[in-house]
Amino acid sequence: MNFEHLRVPVADGVELHTAVAGSGSPIVLLHGFPQTHLMWRHVAADLAADHTVICPDLRGYGASDKPGEDGPDTYAKRTMGADIVELARRLGHDRFALAGHDRGALVAIRAALDHPAAITHLASLDVLPTLDMWEVMHGTSAAVGFHLYLMAQPPGLPERMIAATSDEFFGHFLDLWTNDPAAIPADVRAAYLDACRGAVPSIVADYRASAGIDVEHDRADRAAGRVLPMPVTVLQQDWGSMLGFDAAELWRAWAPDLRHVPVRCGHFMAEEAPDLVVKEIRELLTR
Repeated sequence: MNFEHLRVPVADGVELHTAVAGSGSPIVLLHGFPQTHLMWRHVAADLAADHTVICPDLRGYGASDKPGEDGPDTYAKRTMGADIVELARRLGHDRFALAGHDRGALVAIRAALDHPAAITHLASLDVLPTLDMWEVMHGTSAAVGFHLYLMAQPPGLPERMIAATSDEFFGHFLDLWTNDPAAIPADVRAAYLDACRGAVPSIVADYRASAGIDVEHDRADRAAGRVLPMPVTVLQQDWGSMLGFDAAELWRAWAPDLRHVPVRCGHFMAEEAPDLVVKEIRELLTR
């Protein structure tokens, strides 16, 4: 399947690099950290057989624009989610299914909460909603998320520390979070590291927003009783048992129409277990 690569304006001064292929009902696939849209290469090719598949690099990542962090809204998931809704609209789709992994899943969740009329189905790969993520992190078990705390610090120090050892920092997560190193071959790994090397400030800004304004938005939604009204599928490693929480229970508070699927592969499941991801997305789209 040949993908067409486009640059699509979504906000003032922000264009998203986007790969598009196929025809049929649209689905947007959002990548995670420390990756680009390339992480969907197997899943996207399969889904494009009968869907219009749209794979952008998120703002601040890959070949998409990287605006400077001029305030807490620049990399708020609310802003990044609005990018995706506008991207789909500019490509001719007022309603679409949405799947996200890791950071892309957080953007997808926020887009679905803020724009429920636009999102028909939601798939989330290996995250909790932002507020729950912070609430379950405690004690020595929180060491697994040291990068969350590092990048939550005020501008300056985390950017300098990470830039000084960029390949080692981002490569650490590519190594630690995969059960099958062959799933990310050398050329793909090199592409990820190269993309991250040029995006340290914006990646840190994305994470910093998740320790600040994104939590505020989630708290406001929880207080207002807002939920995800569309069918939701969550694929997740069983790290809830390691950290002492029930992931399905936490998710059910946000998603009444929930299918929660524990997986045995590593974090990069779209690359390690693409057949499973395709199967679950296809089943989601029939609900």
